[in-house]
Amino acid sequence: MNMITNHPPTKELQELDAAHHMHPFTAGAELAAKGARVITSAKGVTLTDSEGVELMDAMAGLWCVNIGYGRHELAEAAARQMRELPYYNTFFQTTHVPAVALATKLAELVPGDLNQVFYGCSGSDANDTNIRLVRHYWAAKGKPDKKVIISRKNAYHGSTVAAASLGGMSAMHAQGGLPIPDIHHIDEPNWYAQGGDLSPEEFGLERARQLEQAIAEIGEDRVAAFIAEPIQGAGGVIIPPETYWPEIQRICDAHEILLIADEVICGFGRTGNWFGCDTFNIRPDIMTIAKGLSSGYAPIGGSMVSDEVAEVIANAGDFNHGYTYSAHPVSAAVALENLRILEEEKIVDTVRDVTAPYLAERWTELADHPMIGEAKVCGMVASVAMSPDKANRAPFQAPAGTIGLMCRDRCFENKLVMRHVGDRMIISPPLILTKDDIDTLMDRAYRSIDEAYLLAKKEGLFK
Repeated sequence: MNMITNHPPTKELQELDAAHHMHPFTAGAELAAKGARVITSAKGVTLTDSEGVELMDAMAGLWCVNIGYGRHELAEAAARQMRELPYYNTFFQTTHVPAVALATKLAELVPGDLNQVFYGCSGSDANDTNIRLVRHYWAAKGKPDKKVIISRKNAYHGSTVAAASLGGMSAMHAQGGLPIPDIHHIDEPNWYAQGGDLSPEEFGLERARQLEQAIAEIGEDRVAAFIAEPIQGAGGVIIPPETYWPEIQRICDAHEILLIADEVICGFGRTGNWFGCDTFNIRPDIMTIAKGLSSGYAPIGGSMVSDEVAEVIANAGDFNHGYTYSAHPVSAAVALENLRILEEEKIVDTVRDVTAPYLAERWTELADHPMIGEAKVCGMVASVAMSPDKANRAPFQAPAGTIGLMCRDRCFENKLVMRHVGDRMIISPPLILTKDDIDTLMDRAYRSIDEAYLLAKKEGLFK
């Protein structure tokens, strides 16, 4: 039986899934009672489930399918590589052609002097690598006490023990004894929810200067690095005020602190430039990459490292760190083909010049809806904040996420995959979205928000 094209009935698949498959970030018992949605195929920006229902995927999988679904070129690249060299490791002073070719291409694409890559399989393990890198770097420079890494509340940097510790999500820290030692969190630059009476510009400076305060309190001799996403993705697509990143850069330059830009979501065209660092003029010492690197077609991630940091590491003896699948040749070959398509088809240019401006024009129209307090967009990533009192940016009295979940469920009914984070609705669609696709997305988004609004009022929750 071919499990792809001739699959068992949906109910049977759901029962098998419930019996044997533990899902991430899911209440297993609730899902088992409901039954998982079974996706069987995808093309372009459209998913098809086991019942034949077609949904527009406005999340690009998990922020990653930048070139869209169904590009056979990537399957062919994987097949060619599997026939030639399906696997070999890069331990023991060994390399292979895809690892070298991809590293060379990344050094060309990534801004600044980030010319070396330490490969991983995902953003999570790349951020684990970053912890080891920065601590080993400072120890090699004779400063072994510089171990503390400063991050932000509500940030997401992965879900391994170390990466989830870097992240600032309290629900994750509540499970498994997190965070690990020597991780410190400052407040996020979320003006809509936390800005109070400050202007966005004033608020951006206030939040950035918390970094300088933390460095002073902890001691510059103990702080190794600051890590942040250019735009907080899983935290709700929090686009910082314009004053935020210049001040963060100033602080890191003024103090002996490495700057790590987590580009797992923003990288490879998401913000309308190749990297969020290009969009916000950030000059990191280390950059985390994954997701859009292969458009999700094969698992791969990595840490792009500056020349200075890489040189110190290289001259400090063995770096006792690595993964079995670091620089996996099939994943590297797929990533190379993905980057070729992004470049040759000028997908990032089209986002910047054509579709992102049109999405911004259409998306900001949502701010006129009676339940929408803020509509923010940057490139092909956007969010709206829902409120019962938009003039005062007030939260709902119902538990956070109640209205967001309502809206997400209405999205699925309207054949749109749009995610909720609390009572924010977010999108991160494939970069190949056309203007017609954007119109379809907006029609379905507005209908879903409107239905959630009417349902909230009907159930007495619009307060």
